[in-house]
Amino acid sequence: MDALEFVRIRELEVAVRIWNPTAPRTLIAWHGFARHGGDFSALAWELGSEWRIIAPDTPGRGLSSWSLFPAHDYLYSHYVTVAIALLDHFELDYIDWLGTSMGGLLGMLIAADPQHSGRISRLILNDVGPELNTQGLIGLSSYFGVTHRFSNFSELQQELNQHYASFGITGESAWRELALNSARRLPDGSWTYHFDPRIGEQFVHDTPRDMWADWANIRCPTMVIRGEESTLLDPETLPRMTEAQPKLVTLTVPDCGHAPMLDKPAQVDPIHDFLNRPAPRPTSVDKTQNATVWQRAVQWLTQQWRRWK
Repeated sequence: MDALEFVRIRELEVAVRIWNPTAPRTLIAWHGFARHGGDFSALAWELGSEWRIIAPDTPGRGLSSWSLFPAHDYLYSHYVTVAIALLDHFELDYIDWLGTSMGGLLGMLIAADPQHSGRISRLILNDVGPELNTQGLIGLSSYFGVTHRFSNFSELQQELNQHYASFGITGESAWRELALNSARRLPDGSWTYHFDPRIGEQFVHDTPRDMWADWANIRCPTMVIRGEESTLLDPETLPRMTEAQPKLVTLTVPDCGHAPMLDKPAQVDPIHDFLNRPAPRPTSVDKTQNATVWQRAVQWLTQQWRRWK
């Protein structure tokens, strides 16, 4: 990491990790549910000095603020607000987006939204899609819905090695770096993970939605990366995704589950090739999108009228 910036968004301070700050091209890299922006250090190295990598820590993770109102702030709707505020802060009108797991779903929501879709030029989803394996989601919610406490650092590292074995991480130094970047010491001297344990409440409070409809509305060039042994993105989902997006670019990473770390040339080179493909900027908003915006405005005015009637 070459720079660290803290951006105030409403009552929360959002940490943003930046590699190659003066590079001519920019990629937003958004991490997974219980991770942080530091996971993209190897990606930044592999992509090279041509790319400025901007990797925020989602509120409740890493170096960002924890929310006093988890039921309000640890939701996708609020993450969209945070993401758009960061794009505005860095004056990024039109940007390439790479998201792992939760970060990919966040990118999908922005790319499919009539108001913000024009902000994303290319979208890369790392082991996530419009439909996720139910058992995989249950496993995530069960694990991250409770507080984890370890009596010493070695216990935490051993647990990380087991839980993230599917990431395809190789080398003792890489595992040690993951542990160092994932640990937080508690007042009694024990250890826990870096994130707010209440982020798991998202599985309770967030409103389910039809992500297939969002997927169909995406108009920018899109790439999907899937770990060959993923427990979250089933192989049967990829053909359905291609039906709705015929130009979809796919990459399957062998000997890897959820989710590839994007830390090896075999994973990053296809990403680099995809980012170099043309991505013409939309010159006008689709009429159906205009209709949707208008319908939402009418609905809002109707609600206000009924409230004050």
